[in-house]
Amino acid sequence: MAMEPQMWRELGLADAEYQRIVDVIGREPSPTELAMFSVEWSEHCGYPRSRPLLGLLPKEGKYAARVKGEDAGGIEVAPGITILFKMESHNHPSQVEPFQGAATGVGGIIRDIFTMGARPIAVLDPLRFGELDEPLARYLFRRVVEGISFYGNCLGVPTVGGELRFEAPYGGNCLVNVMAIGIVETDKVATSRAVGEGNPVIIVGNSTGRDGIGGASILASHEFAEDEEKRPTVQIGDPFTEKCLIEACLEALETGAVIGLKDMGAAGITCTTCEMSAAGDHGMDIDLQKVPRREPGMEPWELMMSESQERMLLVAQKGREDEVLGIFRKWGLNAVTIGRVTGDGMLRVRDNGELVAELEAKTLADPPVYHLPAEEPDYYREVQSADLSQVPLPNDMNAVLRDLLASPNIAAAAWACHQYDHMVQTNTVVAPGADAAVLQLKGHRQGIAVTTDGNGRYCYLDPYVGAQLVLAEAARNLVCVGADPAGVTDCLNFGNPEKPDRFWQFKRCVEGLADASRAFGLPVVSGNVSFYNETPNTAVYPTPVLGVVGVLDDVRRHCTPGFKRAGDVIILLGETHEDLGGTEYLKRSHGQVTGRPPTLDLEREKKVQAACLRAVREGLAASAHDCSDGGLAVALAESCIHGRVGANVARRPPASSSQHPRRMLRASRRSRPTSARQPLCSAKSGATTS
Repeated sequence: MAMEPQMWRELGLADAEYQRIVDVIGREPSPTELAMFSVEWSEHCGYPRSRPLLGLLPKEGKYAARVKGEDAGGIEVAPGITILFKMESHNHPSQVEPFQGAATGVGGIIRDIFTMGARPIAVLDPLRFGELDEPLARYLFRRVVEGISFYGNCLGVPTVGGELRFEAPYGGNCLVNVMAIGIVETDKVATSRAVGEGNPVIIVGNSTGRDGIGGASILASHEFAEDEEKRPTVQIGDPFTEKCLIEACLEALETGAVIGLKDMGAAGITCTTCEMSAAGDHGMDIDLQKVPRREPGMEPWELMMSESQERMLLVAQKGREDEVLGIFRKWGLNAVTIGRVTGDGMLRVRDNGELVAELEAKTLADPPVYHLPAEEPDYYREVQSADLSQVPLPNDMNAVLRDLLASPNIAAAAWACHQYDHMVQTNTVVAPGADAAVLQLKGHRQGIAVTTDGNGRYCYLDPYVGAQLVLAEAARNLVCVGADPAGVTDCLNFGNPEKPDRFWQFKRCVEGLADASRAFGLPVVSGNVSFYNETPNTAVYPTPVLGVVGVLDDVRRHCTPGFKRAGDVIILLGETHEDLGGTEYLKRSHGQVTGRPPTLDLEREKKVQAACLRAVREGLAASAHDCSDGGLAVALAESCIHGRVGANVARRPPASSSQHPRRMLRASRRSRPTSARQPLCSAKSGATTS
């Protein structure tokens, strides 16, 4: 009997997508198969709408990219030492249920790291909410921070950085992005491929329940509608189980008996069985009756779609399964053999002796690609042609600076940072509050620096330039602490891609990021796309958030933003222009988000960064700080606040002095620094400041 259209529509599939499934498999799918297609072919899992553009991003750079095609990517930062890192979103779940949405976002991204054999060493959380004078925004902000701190602190992984932004376009759809970082010996990086006919397929970790069903296909791949109840699609996290899972997985991998290991994140058992099979050119035959569950009466399609947390699927060597099972049981975790690897490439799912699904694994894991139309938004020419040259100078520069420093987008995020444990594991050398966090690699002279950055306003005003400015700022943050930028992970947060103006924003941002990454020699080793971040009233700003890792040759030779002592000279690297487009000053003083964002000269940017990095590495810089939100005035104030010393700054240096830079600004000046938003270095010299 033919299926009713309501069946696939409730799973988030369009009529055309259902017909595509029928054409591909040559018959109508069973209810279980339909559920499996709905999650694997969703944008959240299969990227059918974004994949054509993601291929533009470079995978190679000045540091060796060691991992490809897995849950996370990595670079080799020292001989034999690889850093794995990735960033993902948990936007929609956090808007629906902020505590669990944020908590499970932390748990999920950390699993992507240790499933590859790396010990998680840090988390960063860039967050965006509506204006803080809105009660809903304050509630979401508080509960998201609580969720992140609950999971990360219980797990024993430090939260060492992130961002906070509060702007109206995020009021109906907050952005909760999380980046995780892990360390592993290069020759011990694990894969997720299922190979070896007859090898046992084992599910480990928590039991399976109904939480999270439809999270990938329904919640994360569609816009929010008015008065829509989606709370049951939000997962529930258990950090104590995950802590045991970390130790058990790393111990099992050390035995050499594990062939492949993969996290059951979005799409649960469906994604692990089909993606592991497809990656290894094999198949699987599994029995759902063997899956540990915490709720009675679960249907096969529910078991295949469930996104219950803290679960893994692994393939072990035949004959060594008892060794692997024993390790997980020792840690108090479920560990059950549910099937075998097959050699025919087919994924077969059985329940009570009935074959409820039989699909080619590669067909399920390789969704069709959509080439969507892109059209320039109506607003774009208007904001590009805005004349900001007539913006009047304020009467009271001091009042302007005080107002900027009070902005939630600039003010120190001390309350949020104090909720997180940033010192657990004792690797943190430079804590939250600097331009980037610095971590030691125990037993090695080298260290790493990590940062996340994003600027939705800039990308709204010009997606191509805006994305490049985001990468440039992230790289500057790293060189200011003494690290050479080495690799990128991205979390691309956009509205509905089926609307041509939204897809144009996405397309231009990806193109800008690709060109800037190549110019900096940085590989984009991993990432995530989050579409449909909008309500019937508005979409979020186009918001590519980038996580960038840098390498310190000697972790002891690092820098911080605070001025250190009276008598040091303040040097501004680069040039300063009257760029006001997209600035915090223009928004707060004139209520406008318009104009062109700062233009970017990539070659000059690279020279500015090279000069700053060399000054730090050679011990010439006592402090260094990036000029970003609020411009040079805020950068100077922040350096004074961090160092608890003051500064005398002249707009133009005395004509008789050759020691001073060519041009400097008073700390209270309202203008924006250069398009490159150059860093500010305090280097030892004979000139004086106080």
